[in-house]
Amino acid sequence: MTRKEFIKICGVLGISLPFSTSLSSCSSDDEVQPAFNGKVIIIGAGAGGLAAGYLLQQQGTDFEILEASSSYGGRMKINTDFADFPIPLGAEWLEGSTSVFQDIVNDSSIEVNVETVSDEPDLKFVNYSWFSFFEEYIVPSISDKIVYNSIVQSIDYSGEQIAVNTQNGQRIADKVIVSVPLKILQDRDISFQPALPTNKLEAIDGTTIWEGFKAFFEFSEKFYNDEHEFTISPPTDGEKIYYNAAMGQNTSKNILGLFVVGKPARDFTSLSDDALKDFILSELDQIYSNQATPSYVKHITQNWDEEPFIKAGYISDHADWRTVRTLGESVANKVYFAGGAYTNEDEWVSVHIAAQSAKVAIEAINS
Repeated sequence: MTRKEFIKICGVLGISLPFSTSLSSCSSDDEVQPAFNGKVIIIGAGAGGLAAGYLLQQQGTDFEILEASSSYGGRMKINTDFADFPIPLGAEWLEGSTSVFQDIVNDSSIEVNVETVSDEPDLKFVNYSWFSFFEEYIVPSISDKIVYNSIVQSIDYSGEQIAVNTQNGQRIADKVIVSVPLKILQDRDISFQPALPTNKLEAIDGTTIWEGFKAFFEFSEKFYNDEHEFTISPPTDGEKIYYNAAMGQNTSKNILGLFVVGKPARDFTSLSDDALKDFILSELDQIYSNQATPSYVKHITQNWDEEPFIKAGYISDHADWRTVRTLGESVANKVYFAGGAYTNEDEWVSVHIAAQSAKVAIEAINS
């Protein structure tokens, strides 16, 4: 079963996507699992890393987050200057129920107020974003624990404690949570001592990671449909869709989005500047009877392959769930994994799944 097939079945049956809830929040009256009392280092401040740090903060465990770039959020990146609503350059949709917001916050005393609109089979944020949610509810309590511009080069877990070596020096921890994009591990940007188990390396190397590209074009007129999806053959090659990015937003702007992953993205990632703009406008002119170019106002693009600490889009929707499960397995009760690529469910990639994997990792550390 592919990731999209799983999501579709859940929608048809009216079932919320799975989210682990066995970690008690700080406000729960239930019996709380004893918290780990050592030091935890989290590598990466994307959705998985931030969620992991937030849960450790709730239970009072010492931790820090090492982030290679100068900002948090990873592929939840947004642009707030292009339009009068946040432009999601990465994660955009909510695949499942809005109940996941409360699950991620993990505290019944905090009321989560996020407005969404239906965009079948998913939900879209209204003048908000995944980044906004983490910025409002998750980051404030852990912002002082994030160390930016800290590029991890190697992890030595051969001893009783773990040495995390960065370009800025060495840090020592009792447990490590790796929450970096899978492409970083696939390219061996972080080395491990001892080497990761063979089955883990085979899963890392054998997983197809799609290229990722998004673009947003503002037009003076709305000449386009709400959605124009391309048929990609075979489907395992990727996806490509033009869509009304302003749908459901409190705006009068006409903004068309382009979402493309996998092999079709190469047509766009190989171009830049005016050549890229002209290519997209030409394609839209062919679809919409030469109405795009005369209505063009401005555009913005995001090539995820060029982000140095991300380097790609995400795992193919057609990956084998058993391989994905292996990606999420811990190593030697010392090295754990959290993020959209590391899950033990039949779903992956989504932001709420990244947060779920963080909860699973913390539960394993506490056990």
